[in-house]
Amino acid sequence: MRFTPASLALAAVLATVSSVGLSQRPDTQIDPLSIEWQRAGEAAQKAGDLHAANDAYESALAADPRNRAVYVALGQVARAQGLQGKAIRLYGEALLLDPNDVQALSGQGQAMVEKGAIAKAKENLAAVQRICKDSCAPLSQLSAAIDRGVPPTVLTAKDVTPTPTVQPTERP
Repeated sequence: MRFTPASLALAAVLATVSSVGLSQRPDTQIDPLSIEWQRAGEAAQKAGDLHAANDAYESALAADPRNRAVYVALGQVARAQGLQGKAIRLYGEALLLDPNDVQALSGQGQAMVEKGAIAKAKENLAAVQRICKDSCAPLSQLSAAIDRGVPPTVLTAKDVTPTPTVQPTERP
């Protein structure tokens, strides 16, 4: 009698966990429609049409939100459009799917450098170095970006915040 509530709870948990596992596909099986949209996005990106590439990549994610390569590609498009904050978030989405994705780590680090967050970019560099034992392209790209430093076009809040001018008030 004392084991009945515990065994019922355990049976309910096992039934729930096993049913969730049966209804999901493995991450390696990306929806073919998502792959088609991804290829359309790659073609538009190569042609220089970033708006069309962005649209195609977003359609790819609508078809299958587990397509990690599309998050990386969207991050590249956002960086090309000068939207480093958006790029950092998109690379972060790819890293939620696979924390060891060197392309996403490197791209996010480069976007951080472009935004002025060198210390955070160095954390990404350390992670890429840990994953890439030998020299790899993402490692050299991020290392070169950190060596170049912050681009001169990066504005801080101080640069764009207007300074208030105090006008003396006249009394009638």
